[in-house]
Amino acid sequence: MNPRVTENEAERRAVDVSIITPMYNASCWLDECLQAILQQDFTGTMELSVFDDASTDDSRKVVEGWKKRLEARGISVVISGHNSPQPRGVGYAKNKAITQSCGEYLCFQDADDVMLPQRVRLQYEATRLHPNSLIGCKVQRAPEGSTERYTRWINTITQNQLITQAYTSHGPTVIMPTWFCSRNWYLKVGPFNEAGKGVPEDLLFFYQSLRQRGGVARVDQCLLVYRYHEKATTHSVTEETIWKLRVDFLQEQVLSRWASFTIWNAGKQGRKLYRSLSPTNQERVKALCDVDDNKIKKGFYTYEESKQRPKPKIPVLHYKDASAPFIICVKLDMTGGVLEENLNSLLLKEGIDFYHFN
Repeated sequence: MNPRVTENEAERRAVDVSIITPMYNASCWLDECLQAILQQDFTGTMELSVFDDASTDDSRKVVEGWKKRLEARGISVVISGHNSPQPRGVGYAKNKAITQSCGEYLCFQDADDVMLPQRVRLQYEATRLHPNSLIGCKVQRAPEGSTERYTRWINTITQNQLITQAYTSHGPTVIMPTWFCSRNWYLKVGPFNEAGKGVPEDLLFFYQSLRQRGGVARVDQCLLVYRYHEKATTHSVTEETIWKLRVDFLQEQVLSRWASFTIWNAGKQGRKLYRSLSPTNQERVKALCDVDDNKIKKGFYTYEESKQRPKPKIPVLHYKDASAPFIICVKLDMTGGVLEENLNSLLLKEGIDFYHFN
């Protein structure tokens, strides 16, 4: 085969943006999803790349039914998939959809979500300015009111917190269904993990992007209706799996730079974090701190499960008597502003003097 012919063919086919849609039993959502793609106000070239991960409903047929309408609007459509007895997972389906696509930029669109008309245009503009970044956006949750705290966090954390709050239990600070990035950045960071059910492929990719010194940015407009329902793949990942990945990433990126630190929470979560640390990092814990007099009166926390003799005893202090840096193990947005006031009273700077872990 003449390589020149292949290159010319690729040049002819190349488009500005590929919309990447992994699909599994999504037929009830697809009409709304595809209608929204049709209504994008982006004036560049677009394609829709769909990979069907062994759907057992008529998802593939629904997409085929939209092909002519999308092509009439100038949006080319690539559809493929497999018919194995079991789906291979979201990571596999995303990688396949990307491999068969040819856009210079990638817009990730879950089949059960709905993009607003400006989404591709505004995220394309942002990604051109930040080519080595994952670009997200604000979201509207459907049904309204589901995951209220999580949605508020997605939409209100600051640009700086997109980096500093990467260790919290919420996961990626720009959520996967809103991602937009250059193909080159995906090729540098990826591919997505293909282990399948129970593996948070989005979190692993997000961490890998940060390791490669990738940026994180958000278009501060609502560009996606983000649907909450029981069949969402998010529900297949256990809290323990996420916990372990977060602890490992925290140790690698933050604790490795600190000679010593304090865990802010002498309760269940703070003690669990201490027990989850490597022996080296356990030794770096100066104290646990708290506001609860009952915990403080005990004076210390004994690590009963330790094989060390004597068993390690960690001092428990009032937060005003403890010293930075801190890992905060108190849930954000759950203390009526008290935690934030306490942190502000100590004149601490997030990302230098403390990181949130919960």
